[in-house]
Amino acid sequence: MDGSIFPNRKEHSMPKINGNEIRPGNVLEHDGGLWAAVKVSHVKPGKGGAFAQVELKNLRDGRKLNERFRSEDKVEQVRLEQKDQQFLYESDGKLVFMDSETFEQTELDSDLLGDRRPFLQDGMTATIEYYGEEALSVSIPQKVTCTVAETEPVVKGQTAANSYKPAILDNGVRIMIPPFVGEGEKIVVNTEVFEYSERA
Repeated sequence: MDGSIFPNRKEHSMPKINGNEIRPGNVLEHDGGLWAAVKVSHVKPGKGGAFAQVELKNLRDGRKLNERFRSEDKVEQVRLEQKDQQFLYESDGKLVFMDSETFEQTELDSDLLGDRRPFLQDGMTATIEYYGEEALSVSIPQKVTCTVAETEPVVKGQTAANSYKPAILDNGVRIMIPPFVGEGEKIVVNTEVFEYSERA
């Protein structure tokens, strides 16, 4: 299939963004390939300018790359076509999604989701990004409801927000939660930063 069925699509007019604007999930044209930003940490060294330390993953061959982008560096952000699709199941390391309009099924490598894979739940709607006909990335909702499977007991009278305690969620992910949240409670987790957001 060529791009002619999408006559209005301009694949090559790509906006440039500054290095400090890179976010996890952004797709960048870099070094002759298409790369997804998997992890981004902003570093402010004592001397010199701040920079973003970005873990990139090649969307075609899975290679990883760690790059530093200074705020004045310009990178090409690729605009992909986004489609919402429903997650059906995982089989042999492939995630199977279904287009709710055409009922077509798409298989994607589960490692496209990286660390966020455990937050993908049956029936969840994820956003899949396509470059032409090629499915390149999948993103899940920023806020997902999970159940606290294990944590320390609630301590009465302990309300200080700074004394977070470790917890293991029903999907196996470890996060820090406020002291007043107990086992079996449902909480909303921010899947971009792996942090407690609120009680569900």
